[in-house]
Amino acid sequence: MVETRPVSAHPAVADGGYDVARIRADFPILAKEVYGKPLVYLDNAASAQKPVQVLDRMRYAYENEYSNVHRGLHYLANAMTEAYEEARERCRAFLNAGSLDEVIFTRSVTGAINLVASSLGPSIGEGDEIILSIMEHHSNIVPWNYLRERKGAVIRWVPLLEDGSFDMEAYKALLSPRTRVVAVTHMSNVLGTVTPLKEIARLAHEVGAVVVADGAQAAVHMPVDVQDLGVDFYGVTGHKLYGPTGIGLLYGKIERLRALPPYEGGGEMIRTVTEEGVTYGEPPHRFEAGTPPIVQAIGLGAALAYMESLGRERIAAHEASLGAYAKERLSRINSIRIYGDAPGKGAIVAFDMKGAHPHDIATVIDRAGVAVRAGTHCAMPLLGRYGVTATCRASFALYNTREEVDRLADALAKAQDLFA
Repeated sequence: MVETRPVSAHPAVADGGYDVARIRADFPILAKEVYGKPLVYLDNAASAQKPVQVLDRMRYAYENEYSNVHRGLHYLANAMTEAYEEARERCRAFLNAGSLDEVIFTRSVTGAINLVASSLGPSIGEGDEIILSIMEHHSNIVPWNYLRERKGAVIRWVPLLEDGSFDMEAYKALLSPRTRVVAVTHMSNVLGTVTPLKEIARLAHEVGAVVVADGAQAAVHMPVDVQDLGVDFYGVTGHKLYGPTGIGLLYGKIERLRALPPYEGGGEMIRTVTEEGVTYGEPPHRFEAGTPPIVQAIGLGAALAYMESLGRERIAAHEASLGAYAKERLSRINSIRIYGDAPGKGAIVAFDMKGAHPHDIATVIDRAGVAVRAGTHCAMPLLGRYGVTATCRASFALYNTREEVDRLADALAKAQDLFA
């Protein structure tokens, strides 16, 4: 049994409040100036900044514990293995997985989805159907497209309602005995739409389909309980969760994982190797070939502990308030069009400006110190649905403020005057 150290409430929330200034002090980069202006970092959906608690924990691991994990018998190997598996337990608790065996470390959500798609590949045949939504990130499209190209699978697309909501009636009509996989986002990285994932999974299971969820955004902005959701697989990425790059995790129901063949071969994922053949290990190690991203996993564990110290419900409430305020402030600018208005959407605001390309908008407001994303956001089918080739996107995190929303709105108003 792996145990994690208890997490105390952060001083910023110790009195039941939410002291954003105190939280921001944990993130050194937020004190930076760009072009002589205080940085306003609103590109969190792409990658979030890192608190000192994560940076210090990773540095400590390298300076005091570092060794390879699992097979060593010396002091450092044992210390590193303990820290690594403690991080796995932190991840298990974060998603409320049923056991440690259901938590696989990957390099990202992209790695997690590729693992599932590749391992399911041998069981997919010509004419088998895979259901995706039109708002999927490319990471949840391209791996399934491989099965379309290589196995003759058919991809079916769930459209959106006018407000950007997932069209449940259209989804129900797509389900059939040929449906083998339903792969959907839990929260759109462009619209912020939260899908009714629990009901999506229930209906998919009625026709015998496997449910794969992209949790890259949802796990950042809202509590996630994979057992309650009932999904078969759920992917999370570390760098959006205030942890390092190169680390993510895949939750899989243990019975699903045991039925999957390995994705990669190498050390750690085997039981025996002889000249005659190989026997494979049990999950999760079956899917963790080679030396893992050890310190990155420990950093992810520290990031999740940091979020826990603030309280995920408090974080969600703070971000929801920011998202609503941003929508209200940007709506005052008459040339701005905001994409997506689904009920309960996450703190992500995608928009464009009449008469200006999103790349030009992002470049102009960058000079005011405001960082947003501009482009396709790896969601070309979604942008095609709206008849555009790019948008700007402001995405909010636990450390952003209403004053930063005002800075964004003021910079956009000046940009509007420039492009008028």
